[in-house]
Amino acid sequence: MASRTRKTAAHGCRGTIFAAILAVTSHAAAQPPTLDLEQIIALAIERNERSLQAEVRHDVAAARLGRARSFFLPDFLATGSYTRRAYETVRTVDGDPVTIQSRDALFGSVSFSLPIFDARSFPLYVQAAREEDAARLQATEDKRRIAFEAADAFLVAIGLEQVQAAAERRLEYARGSLQDARARFDAGLVSSNDVSRAELEVASAERVLAEAQAGVQTAYLQLGNLLDVEVAPPLAPPAALLDSASQTAPDPEPAIASAQQRRLDVAASRERTAALRSSAREPLFRTIPSLSFDGLARFTNEQGFSGRDHDWSLGLDVNWELYDGGERYSERDERNALARIAELDTQALLREVDLEVRRARVALERSQATTRAATAAVEAAQRNAAETTELYRQGLARALEVADASVSLFESEVALVGERFGLGRAFLGWRASLGLDPLGREP
Repeated sequence: MASRTRKTAAHGCRGTIFAAILAVTSHAAAQPPTLDLEQIIALAIERNERSLQAEVRHDVAAARLGRARSFFLPDFLATGSYTRRAYETVRTVDGDPVTIQSRDALFGSVSFSLPIFDARSFPLYVQAAREEDAARLQATEDKRRIAFEAADAFLVAIGLEQVQAAAERRLEYARGSLQDARARFDAGLVSSNDVSRAELEVASAERVLAEAQAGVQTAYLQLGNLLDVEVAPPLAPPAALLDSASQTAPDPEPAIASAQQRRLDVAASRERTAALRSSAREPLFRTIPSLSFDGLARFTNEQGFSGRDHDWSLGLDVNWELYDGGERYSERDERNALARIAELDTQALLREVDLEVRRARVALERSQATTRAATAAVEAAQRNAAETTELYRQGLARALEVADASVSLFESEVALVGERFGLGRAFLGWRASLGLDPLGREP
């Protein structure tokens, strides 16, 4: 009989759907997947407001760079005026009438100014270019972080779907146990307490299933809010991500060095520091004279005593601020201090990257170990549930033991879901610390 029990248990294990390990394979079989991880990431980057704001912030920096570039280009100005007077003033000069003031006076001018040399323009332009580079890098980094938020929400939704699937299997198992208890009670083999205990387990399983269904709905709402689009189940299981998460992580030292070079937030911090250093050089450049080329053309219908209705002039202007009360030196000291603060921020960020990589590796190794243990626990719980059910049918186990086996199987499957997708989230943290995107690509 024990041999027959073991055979029945083995048959039950083979028949049980191991969905917690295979990531919603059975749950998604009803209809084809609608969205996979790559599509989720693309939607988040395309539609999330923070991603759009990152682009706009880069546009702001690009506009400032264009304004700094205008320092090297000429300025043109055209003006005109019309004046209506009560009287016209005419004087006779050498026997000829000369209009001093016309009743309808017209005046126009065109002027331009071309900077030939202004030393301040160069550090200011370099500062704007560095800030534009920093904004571009930071925008890409912000999008990368949004992609990880979307990927994390994606895994949470699929994980809760797995919990719901486990709750459905628990309810199905409990209903089967209730049928067995009623059949044995009708046959006079057990007391009514077995039926009551089985009914209690069915009610508990229904409550847990309702909670799991609510959790899945909430997760989909949160995912849809992040993507700014309605998301409907099922989602495509991230098999490639979970398979990669099971692999051994590389040594931390080379990973740290590559992460510090690859991370865009570090690169953006360096660019901001360089921009502040360039800005700190600008005050001393004010001690160098600036040179510009100016031109002016005038047109009027009031010739006056000169007898000309148009005129023009060209000239060179030199400006040299000899002394400004020491303001330039104080401003230089202030900007150097700000640049030093930025350098310290970059150094702190590099150490933070080092810490993130090491912590992510520890979290990944822990998740790999706990996932292996949870997998073994599910296999044992499946065998225990199958064996206990068969023993109850043979009258060798009580209804309480069947219910306990059902609860243990459900709890072990839920634990495996948490560890399995916790492993996926830990692997996402590992990729995030390395400066990669959720799919393992360099941004």
